[in-house]
Amino acid sequence: MSIKQGKFLYKINSPQDLKKISINDLPEVCKEIRDYIIDIISTNPGHLGASLGAVELAVALHYVYNTPYDKLVWDVGHQAYAHKIITGRKDVFSTNRLYKGISGFPKISESEYDAFGVGHSSTSISAALGMAIASKLKGEKDRHHIAVIGDGAMSGGMSMEALNNAGVSDTNFLIILNDNGISIDKSVGAFKEYLIDIATSRTYNKLKNFTWRALGRASKYGPNSQRIIQQIQNAVKTTIFKKSNLFEAFNFRYFGPVDGNDVVHLIKLLNDMKNIRGPKLLHCVTVKGKGFSSAEKEQTRFHSPGIFDKTTGKIFHAENNKPIPSKYQDVFGETIIELAEKNDKIVGITPAMATGCSLNKMMEVMPDRVFDVGIAEQHAVTFSAGLATQGFIPFCNIYSTFMQRGYDQLIHDVALQKLHVIFCLDRAGLVGEDGATHQGAFDLSYLHAIPNMIVSAPMNEQELRNLMFTAQLEDYGPFSIRYPRGRGVMIDWKTPFEKIEIGKGRVIKDGDDIAIISIGHPGNFVVDACKKLEDENLSIAHFDLRFLKPIDENMLHNIFKKFDKIITVEDGAIAGGMGSAVLEFMSDNNYNSKVKRLGIPDSFIEHGTPKQLYKECGFDSDSIADEIKKMMSAK
Repeated sequence: MSIKQGKFLYKINSPQDLKKISINDLPEVCKEIRDYIIDIISTNPGHLGASLGAVELAVALHYVYNTPYDKLVWDVGHQAYAHKIITGRKDVFSTNRLYKGISGFPKISESEYDAFGVGHSSTSISAALGMAIASKLKGEKDRHHIAVIGDGAMSGGMSMEALNNAGVSDTNFLIILNDNGISIDKSVGAFKEYLIDIATSRTYNKLKNFTWRALGRASKYGPNSQRIIQQIQNAVKTTIFKKSNLFEAFNFRYFGPVDGNDVVHLIKLLNDMKNIRGPKLLHCVTVKGKGFSSAEKEQTRFHSPGIFDKTTGKIFHAENNKPIPSKYQDVFGETIIELAEKNDKIVGITPAMATGCSLNKMMEVMPDRVFDVGIAEQHAVTFSAGLATQGFIPFCNIYSTFMQRGYDQLIHDVALQKLHVIFCLDRAGLVGEDGATHQGAFDLSYLHAIPNMIVSAPMNEQELRNLMFTAQLEDYGPFSIRYPRGRGVMIDWKTPFEKIEIGKGRVIKDGDDIAIISIGHPGNFVVDACKKLEDENLSIAHFDLRFLKPIDENMLHNIFKKFDKIITVEDGAIAGGMGSAVLEFMSDNNYNSKVKRLGIPDSFIEHGTPKQLYKECGFDSDSIADEIKKMMSAK
């Protein structure tokens, strides 16, 4: 792909090239980088808004600091497209998030400039602090460490834990707070309100500007004068606000708020701050979607918009007005409203993923019964547990990959106490272009090990509706329903709900030669594989397990008594997953069939389309058909 790179960008293949450009020309450099990102992402979908807002930050940081010797950690990683372009990946940026192309997130193995692999939020301060302490132990007094945290990531509890630790670390450490007021949806909570207060307070900012100038003038008179001026500022500030600046309470030197989209001013500030030792924080106010009017106006929609017209901002859809199968996410969003209208104990909880999981639909009609708790999965789980103790029925919707972050709370606060919390694990299985950090590969394995848990997976959207309906009918204790990203089959919304017997599988197709056991959405791949083999004179039986826990032992007994050739299919990790549970059952009951497990292998799966990744992992319909023929031909 050949994209116009402008007057300056074509020269930039490293931060060293960037430093050769006059500071007065950097606003034009930023414009060219921004245009380049828009050009690429308009035809090769990725995360747009966050990276557009952080262009000036990336340029200023690489212009001022000696990367990669100085360590730069991005949080969350979808802010970092400009960083990738500056650091030698400009000419392969068109492969961003494509199969075998570069990752959509910083990745240690991809570039020496990617100091830390990121994808989940709120990790940057901890990681950069670890690097800063390591430098201190090695005596590297000239090395700087910068964490760029934004897109709501400061609302994560891990960030606060790291601030608490970093404030007493006596390290050469800088936090850039990229404050754009939004993650995917609008930021929520008291911390967001606090940032608004200090960003808009004229009195506070006049005081900060005065102190900055006074400290500069006083430096020539020695440290005592600086200390006196700082004490005056603290006294006045406490009088005005009745409390200290939150970051300074953590022992950070706070600077800002400043315009994070003014690259020249940022460079001057960063050069000044390089000479200030110890933990410090620069509060930058930026605009998510900066430079692209559609992305500025519709920040949630243009977080990751898909293919769009870079001139008009129109987002394209590939369906061409054909009937669109319902997304699992939309089915969840519509179904929880239906259920909540009839059951006033139902509430919805999400950790900053309201639009992604479709709880925004319930927010519109029942705003008092939906709670966006911010990027705080641990809190979301225990908050749900608290609601459950008082007789409410929380539907806690968390992406599979993010549920990992609340695992202790899932065990200790929910399962141990047998609380009726319904976990809807969105984006389970292979999610595609977001890659290794976001694949929902492990939930079947990590949930299977927890006592008192019900672990279920619908084969299609109608089954999702029925499982949600079943889960809220009575107190079953912790109940998980996992489902993939995207679309499956057309459903009839008028079909009445059906109660599903807990722990009961179903027969999809009878047969005599070989048994296929599937769980969840991959059952559709098995159906397709059976159709491909209709002319092969094979009698194939297909069983949908539905529940991994409790597992349908009666159905498994019948399968093992009849079949000596069995294939299991799942879109989760083979290690500890459904296939492993079937093998455990076989061993515990002294059966001796030949079992072949298909699923996600014991490795991290990189990015690509789901179809490409299903094939790579060997459980797409073609691979399943091949495995059936191979097993049937074996002696």
